[in-house]
Amino acid sequence: MDEILVVGCGLSGVVIARQLAQAGYKIHIIDKRSHIGGNVYDQVNEKGIRVHHYGPHLFHTKNEKVFKYLQQFGEWVPYKHKVKAMLQDGRYVTLPVNRETKDIVGEENIVETFFRPYSEKMWDMKLEELNPDILNRVPVRDDDNTYYFPNDPFQAMPKDGYTAIVKNIINHPNIRISLESPFQKSLEEHARHIFNAMPIDEYYDYRYGELPYRSVKFHTINLPMPKLLPVTTVNFTHKGPHTRVTEWKNIPAHGENNQFTTLTYEEPCDYKDNNNERFYPVKDLQGTNRELYKKYQAIPNEKTTFIGRLGLYIYIDMDQAVNAALKTAERFLQKQKKLDQ
Repeated sequence: MDEILVVGCGLSGVVIARQLAQAGYKIHIIDKRSHIGGNVYDQVNEKGIRVHHYGPHLFHTKNEKVFKYLQQFGEWVPYKHKVKAMLQDGRYVTLPVNRETKDIVGEENIVETFFRPYSEKMWDMKLEELNPDILNRVPVRDDDNTYYFPNDPFQAMPKDGYTAIVKNIINHPNIRISLESPFQKSLEEHARHIFNAMPIDEYYDYRYGELPYRSVKFHTINLPMPKLLPVTTVNFTHKGPHTRVTEWKNIPAHGENNQFTTLTYEEPCDYKDNNNERFYPVKDLQGTNRELYKKYQAIPNEKTTFIGRLGLYIYIDMDQAVNAALKTAERFLQKQKKLDQ
């Protein structure tokens, strides 16, 4: 039996690989990066503090099946994420906007204070040009809730980090991994099937044009102080280049150091200004980018299934990535079963 090729060692790729490996298939995972885990990759720094290399990844879900699936691969500790915004005068207020925040800034000022500066920096587009779905991800509330994901019953962080979880997922005799291995179409020749998480427009050599993506430059510093921020993440309301800062020690199981703390500041940019690191598909109001993606999606390619944010040109959270991967693997196995009958 020829191997199944999985392009990308992020959550989408490794979950599909694990499911198919358990069903008896030989899997070859390749990734152009030098590490496993994709964008959830984390490591402990020289101060003993765990840092998420590609920005904070906070696990939250309503999907109990997904959470139970991930619990097979490592211990998780409870954590409910809190976010504050820093006003121009240095005061901290709660996000998502709750009743107290509305009283402080005035309901009429919410959009201009919180949504416009953050969103326009993040997407490099006027607020009026963005799909409202982007803003609706963080609704304004009429209560005193202080949690960022108040409606998700399952919220936790992996005790030993996401990299350890991914390492356990791919720890199977039917899975082999090649890092620092960019995708080449010649690899498809001997593959039974390909699950590809690379940008779909790049795969097709941009025949219909380039899909736009936003990226983020992460600036990480150590400060000689035990603690700085009141919560894990603080959003900025100014018009400067940075959108937010994360203090890693405020997340449980992320290290202890009574002399130093580690912070990461985020600076949005075009992916071409950040070593072609694509993080966020751009969801414009007219849906132009989605229509361009559909042209790529419609190209006949029975041997390849595109997966993940870049393959599907969609923004998905971690739980959605895992859920979609489980369903993708199940569909493939059912199809193969019919073909073998």
